[in-house]
Amino acid sequence: MRILKKLFADRAGNFAIMGAIAIVPILGSAGMAVDFSRAMDLKSKLQDAADMAVLGSIAERSAGVAQAVGMTTNGPVPLSEAEAEAFFKAQSGGALSGVAEEGTEVEKAASQDVKLDLVKASVTKDGKDIKAKLTYQVTLKTSFLRIIGKDSITVSGSASAVYQTQSFMDFYMLLDNTPSMGVAATPADVDKMIAATKNVSDAGSRNCAFACHIVAENGDINANSNYFVAKTNGVAIRIDVVAKAVKALTDEAERQQSYANQFRMAAYTFGETAQDVKLLKVAELTADLSKVKTGTQNIKLMSIPYQGYNNDQQTSFDSALTKINAEISAPGSGTTSANPEKVVFFVSDGVGDSNKPKGCTKKLTGSRCQEPIDITYCKTLKDRGIKIAVLYTTYLPLPNNSWYNSWIAPFQTEIGTRMQDCASPGFYFEVSPTQGIETAMKALFNKVIRTPRLTS
Repeated sequence: MRILKKLFADRAGNFAIMGAIAIVPILGSAGMAVDFSRAMDLKSKLQDAADMAVLGSIAERSAGVAQAVGMTTNGPVPLSEAEAEAFFKAQSGGALSGVAEEGTEVEKAASQDVKLDLVKASVTKDGKDIKAKLTYQVTLKTSFLRIIGKDSITVSGSASAVYQTQSFMDFYMLLDNTPSMGVAATPADVDKMIAATKNVSDAGSRNCAFACHIVAENGDINANSNYFVAKTNGVAIRIDVVAKAVKALTDEAERQQSYANQFRMAAYTFGETAQDVKLLKVAELTADLSKVKTGTQNIKLMSIPYQGYNNDQQTSFDSALTKINAEISAPGSGTTSANPEKVVFFVSDGVGDSNKPKGCTKKLTGSRCQEPIDITYCKTLKDRGIKIAVLYTTYLPLPNNSWYNSWIAPFQTEIGTRMQDCASPGFYFEVSPTQGIETAMKALFNKVIRTPRLTS
């Protein structure tokens, strides 16, 4: 005991001894800060690389997405998995510079600070979703922590991303070309048309904003008709603007396609002549949109043999919607070209005028029914899972027209509301006379193809 007391009582050299003992935890703490700082910096770089890898592997134009889109069933997407792993190694840059994977260049790896233990990508197609996940793990050799027996630090993490592919869609364009679509296209055109018809003969209508397409027996335009007046006076009418807009729409569809045959289109009108009112197919359903342009570029206003033919009963939405329903096969999920969604793209001013003695929602003139669209027939389509996109070309008030004042003005405020009710939720667009139909048609199309959907 006396020896121990002497030892503790002796202060000579104690500072050096205690300093030597204390330096170990001090260096350990400092080393921990340095090594963990390196680990955190490495983790940040690798996580950025992982994030870019999963995003790059399912980029819209990537080979992997093209492979997934072509798959008819759910499952792994090998091209995207290989791309993700390659992206990770490339994007990690200097963080893994010179690193050898486990099992390769063993002798070189022994002298390296960072060793890549694992990089594994998993990419799967699940319906419209392409889900990517990448997991990585590296070993970082320590510098100062070795003093306390810690030779390495494991750095690991993962990144995930989901790409929602656009749907494959079939568009059935239903274009109203009945006489009411012969109205002048803008307020300025309305004024010009009224002025141009102030001295027309009895074959046309005086002070009228409608350009009725009256033809002679040989099919030529009747020189006394308002349609002829409109053409010779440079008055734009609604159907001409619609025809031009359809071409622009097909151009937009071609531009927006992410993969081959993503969009197919067909086009229909209400008929070429009032004597043969029917659902008229002007372009067959096809993925070759140039054929749709050709079929629709010559769409014209429905012709009539004379003013007031058949009491002007040429606009039966009930019949057109019933017949186009029969044209459309069962809608699919849109995940493949063989299983497309179905969309009716309906362009009209929303006023029906047909022989409908029963079920008319407004007062009859004999058996003639003038009414806003009857949404019963829209519901039939929607109940099948068919979407309806409605472009309502605002029905212009015509206060100088006695027929309008008697029959249409009483329900003018209901026309747009009914058209909106006909449309699937979110797929309604009204284009006023001062707006461009072409721009509106493109906007509605893009809204349809980019509809967000919930994912769990």
